[in-house]
Amino acid sequence: MRSTMLAVVLLAGAVSVQAATLTFGIVPQQSAKKLAKKWTPILRYISAKTGDDYTFGTAKNIPTFEKRLADGQYDIAYMNPYHYTVFNRQPGYLALARQKDKKIKGIMVVHKDSPLQSLSELANQKLAFPAPAAFAASVLPRAQLTTDKIPFKPAYVSSHDSVYLNVAKGYFPAGGGVMRTFNNTAPEVRAQLRVLWTTRTFTPHAIAAHPSVDSAAVSRLSQALVGMNTDPEGRALLKTINFKGMQLAQDKDWDDVRNLGLNMLDQLIKQ
Repeated sequence: MRSTMLAVVLLAGAVSVQAATLTFGIVPQQSAKKLAKKWTPILRYISAKTGDDYTFGTAKNIPTFEKRLADGQYDIAYMNPYHYTVFNRQPGYLALARQKDKKIKGIMVVHKDSPLQSLSELANQKLAFPAPAAFAASVLPRAQLTTDKIPFKPAYVSSHDSVYLNVAKGYFPAGGGVMRTFNNTAPEVRAQLRVLWTTRTFTPHAIAAHPSVDSAAVSRLSQALVGMNTDPEGRALLKTINFKGMQLAQDKDWDDVRNLGLNMLDQLIKQ
């Protein structure tokens, strides 16, 4: 009887250790409604594969998302490359996966009928960007404009989709984005735009875990994400977010971003 009771206690303990309820935060490059529609089925799939309960999370805009990352409010987060280099330092998010065989590059878009043909023609213009620390959509284009001594005034409009919509409607002559969100934006908006310029390429967004997340749960998540590559259902779900696949990640993968020496979000780091 004693051995039976011990086995029951151990089994109950194992179950409690294995099951986890985790918030998966997604950087708000698009509206919360659009992100939830695309990511919630993926999180349901991951929950079924891991046995853990993943819930969707985002923020109303990128600065709010950054503050929540700094506060460690997301257990798992899909964050841009620069975000990862900052919030890896503090509170210690550690990358576990990223988009397979992918490099990220920023773009500047203009209206399809715009006469603009080069960055130099944007001199003294008010340009749309998602947020100050949106890496490929804002940091890289602004850095290039500054390097080329092209004066401009940035306007931050909260999301990639807002950039595309504002440029399509003629409110700004140009704006920053990335190819993935450009391809994901509403077809009727995309049809009104063309890409003026692209940046060099960098390691893409990270899927990273807060240091408080149990290592076993992280391992299960890693396996589930990579397993999507060979599962027809998983591949179909990845296609909805324009991912060709997932691959395991290492922290050093983002050294290309660290080497830029950016420090815009250092004020959010809690020493």
